[in-house]
Amino acid sequence: MARVEVERIGDADPKPVGDGRRPLGSVRVLDLTRVLAGPTHARVLAEHGADAMLVNSPNLPNAPAFVMDTSHGKLSTFLDLDDADDAATLRGLASTADVFCQGYRGGALAKRGLGPDELAELRPGIVYVTINCYGDTGPWRERPGWEQLAQSVTGLADAQGEPGRPTLMPAAACDYTTGYLAALGTMVALWRRSHEGGTWHVRASLCQTGNWFAELGPTCDPAAATPPDADDLDRWSVTTDTPFGRLRHLGPVAELSATPPRWTRPTVPLGTHQPAWP
Repeated sequence: MARVEVERIGDADPKPVGDGRRPLGSVRVLDLTRVLAGPTHARVLAEHGADAMLVNSPNLPNAPAFVMDTSHGKLSTFLDLDDADDAATLRGLASTADVFCQGYRGGALAKRGLGPDELAELRPGIVYVTINCYGDTGPWRERPGWEQLAQSVTGLADAQGEPGRPTLMPAAACDYTTGYLAALGTMVALWRRSHEGGTWHVRASLCQTGNWFAELGPTCDPAAATPPDADDLDRWSVTTDTPFGRLRHLGPVAELSATPPRWTRPTVPLGTHQPAWP
């Protein structure tokens, strides 16, 4: 099973990526995701200069700590897809977007006319990103799912608990890693679009990631592992003033000499901005 899939689904003229100053400068990203893989995907794109807009429903719950963690660099707005005017606003934003990422169950947005085929027709050249738990094929494709279920069905929890009862890994490994893999797939699609044109569909799922982890097997002896010390945390962390207060958090992990990754917008409460591109 592939870690991340990048498929051409339509034709479009080539379009350059970046603004000459940052790798993803001027790239517009619509982020219709929640907890945690999808928001991580758009956060990575934002750290390389993309204008990422988080679109949440005002009627769905969110964990504030996860919002603070994954919203660095993003605009944040509310749109209710059950409202005709809000749905029309979203389509208007999508008509000028470069990337459309959604984390709904398989087929859910297609029923609203926002599936990959519909977006390819509305916006030729768009990169449509699908992130879910079980993937886009198979009998579970329409089921909701999350980190704990992915760890269970892929056998990670069983391996983590050996020789005793199944035990969850002490981290949201599938979620965060799926977000990073999806961001890699999106950058690949944007690069291909810049060279050969086309409309692209990127697929990633928690179970694809979990199966990859399971194939790797144990990578170290837990008893011999050395936890990070204060110097490590200082080296990896940044401090940002936000509407939530001053946050000490992990910074971008990539190291680029000419265009170092950074977030130019602080993380903000959901619904802070109007649904309009800057």
